[in-house]
Parts: sequence; C-alpha cells; structure tokens
Amino acid sequence: MITRAEITEIGTFNKPHGIQGEISASFLCDFDEIELLSCIIVDEDGIFVPFFIESARPKSTAVALVKFDGIDSDAQVRHFTGKTIFALKSDIATDDPDADDSEADAFSFIGYTMADTSHGVIGEIVDIDDSTENFLFIVESSDGSQVLVPIADEFIHEIDDHSHRIVMNLPEGIINLNNSNIIS
Repeated sequence: MITRAEITEIGTFNKPHGIQGEISASFLCDFDEIELLSCIIVDEDGIFVPFFIESARPKSTAVALVKFDGIDSDAQVRHFTGKTIFALKSDIATDDPDADDSEADAFSFIGYTMADTSHGVIGEIVDIDDSTENFLFIVESSDGSQVLVPIADEFIHEIDDHSHRIVMNLPEGIINLNNSNIIS
C-alpha cells in the first residue's frame, strides 16, 4: 500500500481531451520528469492508487496530455478532473542536496502517541495538515475530538521511535485554544 509519506504532489488534472482517454494535466515539474515516472498516484477515496502512463505529450510549458494504460474513453478519464496528481518521491529527482524533508518527516509520525510535558497524553497523531506553509499535527484524543498542534522543532521535547511516542513542550494555551475550537 502506498502511504502519504512516500508521495509528493506534482500537479492537478484539468479535463478530458478528446474521446480516446487523454486528460489535460497541469504539472509543477518539468515534462522530462513526467516521462521518467513509473506511475502517477491519485487519491481514490483515501487510498493512493497508482496509474501507469501509456503516453504523455506536452501541450504547453506547464500542461501535458496524459493517457493511462487501460483507460480508453473520455467517460473513464472524466472522474480524474480536478484531482491532485502525486508521484512517488523515489521517482522525482532532487537537485538540491539541502532540500527540506520536513513534510516527509512529519508524515512519518502518523500513528505515534503525542504527549505534552505539562498536560500528559494528548492523543494519537492521525494525520498532517499540510495545506499551509506551517504544517500541523492532527491529533485525535481519547474522546474522539481532534487537536491541531503546530509542527516546530522548538516544540519537540523527545521522540521515541521504539514506542512510537512524541513528547512536546507546547506553549501555554495551545491545548486550551484547540479545545475551544475542536474539529468535528
């Protein structure tokens, strides 16, 4: 099974092109990189599913027309419209040796128990909110409520990979702030 930690966002599907199963896609990477991908990953109801590229051709500098193996009509490819395109991180070349791996590192903590030095156990890290520049742990407490905790090195007190536990030293008020704005 492909996990969120293994993939990275590389673009968005636009709309079907023609009637043979091609779809227009806007990419954040170079077309040369698209041709080297072993597959494209799509989130299908929370499961990351690989689709194998039959062909890809550039339409403009940032847009390509993509056709997948086994998808041969506009009706079959239509459900991809508007979906985010992911690729395996192992398929994407990294030219920057100092590239920030904080996103991959953050996703590796899903399933860990989170505690705070002042408040004790907060709950289990169930996801990462990476929709903004500042990532947040989404922690589910024992009562089912969710707490958002900023991911910042200065807040991390201890990480125990053996027991899958992370201890935070959170500023006063973070937990109380979340409890008044719990996500349902």
